[in-house]
Amino acid sequence: MSLTNVFNVAGTGMNAQSVRLNTTASNIANAETVSSSIDETYRARKPWFQALQKEWDDIEGLSDKLELRKGVGDGVHVAAIVESDAPLKRRFEPHHPMADEEGYVMYPNVNIVEEMTDMMSSSRSYQMNVEMMKTAKQMLQRTLTLGQ
Repeated sequence: MSLTNVFNVAGTGMNAQSVRLNTTASNIANAETVSSSIDETYRARKPWFQALQKEWDDIEGLSDKLELRKGVGDGVHVAAIVESDAPLKRRFEPHHPMADEEGYVMYPNVNIVEEMTDMMSSSRSYQMNVEMMKTAKQMLQRTLTLGQ
């Protein structure tokens, strides 16, 4: 992997963590929305990441070195955003305007503590990717000044 590929890998990581932060914000914003039916109730969403694998050409003389490159990633992308299959919260609130015939109101399956943890984790991951890009930039700049 060349040093310039670091920018691509870090960029894909920053993009993925940005999507993760947006879905977390959406989950927190909808944590207390209510519904009278299961079908209309908001469900927590989570991004599903997938590693991008670099495709290596079988260049003459490099076939023995290709074994060393197995597992080398080319970043990450968001393959899908999936809804949580955790059970929805059903609360007995007969005086609520959205209550069903039995007096129950449906709340989303959003766990605020889990969402806050995801928010902190995605924020830190984003920051680490930014720091990685800064370090790679400094290394490239120092390399350019070696001949002076």
